[in-house]
Amino acid sequence: MTKNHEFNRIYDEYKNLVLRAAYLYSGDWELAQDIMQETFLVLYKDMDKRSDISEYTNIQAWLFTTAKHLALNYKAKFSRELYANEETDTGHGPVGEIGESTETEYLNSLKEEKCAELHERIFAELMNKNPRWHRAIMLTCYLEIPQVEAAEMMDMSVDAFYVMLHRARNWIKKKYGVEYDELNRL
Repeated sequence: MTKNHEFNRIYDEYKNLVLRAAYLYSGDWELAQDIMQETFLVLYKDMDKRSDISEYTNIQAWLFTTAKHLALNYKAKFSRELYANEETDTGHGPVGEIGESTETEYLNSLKEEKCAELHERIFAELMNKNPRWHRAIMLTCYLEIPQVEAAEMMDMSVDAFYVMLHRARNWIKKKYGVEYDELNRL
């Protein structure tokens, strides 16, 4: 199988998942489409450097992570550009509604950062614990694919998928429940 054929197969299989991940993290449909294209461009360029496609141990996770990071980078860049281009009334800040205090904004951003770190750890440890649990959680919770469709994608019966998803969620609650609750109290 040629690399182009393999790339086309991967694109056809995962384009919707990558688009959903890009939209999930960017919140902008047009930007998500651009991010999807860029994600697959990065994959295509990376495939040229590798001798064998089997070097990708989990292509789905690789695509999801790449799309996520591209979306977060675009959001960060866009927010900096937007702030730099806004008009100011006194030269001391952007014109518009008065938002939360700087301290509240800082605490909220700190909490969001800690939540993101916790989610990354949970996801990484879940992948090590059970890759099928990882995929099920990613499909249903992060990409918001209906459970029936996710079960089909994983070539499982719906009942078996529900049981597996239940076990994965219980493992997450048992291992990270206290830490998650503490974080949400802030």
